[in-house]
Amino acid sequence: MKLLQKNISSKDAFGSVKLLPETADDLWHTYNLLQPETDLVLCSTLRKVINTSATGSTTSKKIRTKLKICVSKVDFDPKSLQVRISGKNTVESKYIRMGAHHTLTLELGRDFIIEKECWDQIYLDRIEEACNPERQADICGLVMQPGLAHLCLVTGSITITKAKIEMAIPKKRRDSSNHSKALVKFFDTIYYAILQQVDLNKVKCVICASPGYLKDDFYSFIVEQSVKRQDKSFILNKRKFVVCKTSSGHKYALQEAFGNPCIFSRINETKFAKEIKVLNLFMRMIDKEPDRAYYGYNDVFKANSELAVHILLVTDGLFLNSDLLKRKKYVSLVESVRENGGEVYILSVMHVSGKQLQQVSGVAAILRYPLPDLYQIETDTLA
Repeated sequence: MKLLQKNISSKDAFGSVKLLPETADDLWHTYNLLQPETDLVLCSTLRKVINTSATGSTTSKKIRTKLKICVSKVDFDPKSLQVRISGKNTVESKYIRMGAHHTLTLELGRDFIIEKECWDQIYLDRIEEACNPERQADICGLVMQPGLAHLCLVTGSITITKAKIEMAIPKKRRDSSNHSKALVKFFDTIYYAILQQVDLNKVKCVICASPGYLKDDFYSFIVEQSVKRQDKSFILNKRKFVVCKTSSGHKYALQEAFGNPCIFSRINETKFAKEIKVLNLFMRMIDKEPDRAYYGYNDVFKANSELAVHILLVTDGLFLNSDLLKRKKYVSLVESVRENGGEVYILSVMHVSGKQLQQVSGVAAILRYPLPDLYQIETDTLA
């Protein structure tokens, strides 16, 4: 993301930013920056204009113009890589009257301006993260089982499914080559999907994961075929391929793959890898040291009131709440934990890690010391 202009005097003040999205991550950050009912967005758009002549005949044409709308609804489409914003026009123009409803589409390579009444710390952190080029560390994940494969691209904030491959694979039978032929066709389809959908020169590593020996057979297939077909992108980047075992070929199996030590050693410097590591630590502590691992806003709030929170985990979906009071309580919790010397990890709900945290309320904490009597602690300001 390019920050073209920033007019924010201080935290929690009115201001605006002008941004230019360049990657899929940038559009996810944009989606998280927008708050319905309060934010204004200025962007160029196409508007259909109908002209009526003196004789009563009508002609229509599309005019590119700039609109500033008050956001009423925001949607993110990871497949088309677009953020769609609906709302009412707030500035009178030659083509569009004040108060007319319109939908803006924010996409890669097109700048826009966001105005907010209050830029809190979470919004400012989001801009800082989005405009930091070091965060980019794309990882290609391929999870498969016989007849099913998911090819995904994992960035700092989003997991994009680039291809889903389904194919019937007959069982092995004596005196029949149908199984082998179907498997070769299955591998060949995956091979071309990687070639077309993934830039192997840019990704940090390519994870090949499956139950059994399917992953090893596929790796041998691509090494052999890349030489036969002289596909330089495979030949030059074959060291980026790492095989590991998972329980299935479904998308959620990516979480298992990222927990593998061989994989983690390749991606341990990325933001996503650090989030996976700390989430796995929290899950282990629930079993081994339950008095140091709590989840749910009330329990985490109580622990923080005792200055006990060492690591706070929270999903970014909680900050998209249309109820501003609920949003503010999570923003206050994050700021309080940081002021008390704790670490904060905001996990994206577009990653398997964020979805896993959502299953336990979306907010969790690892404590500095055990608090077995946490439920007896009384606080005056619980939401």
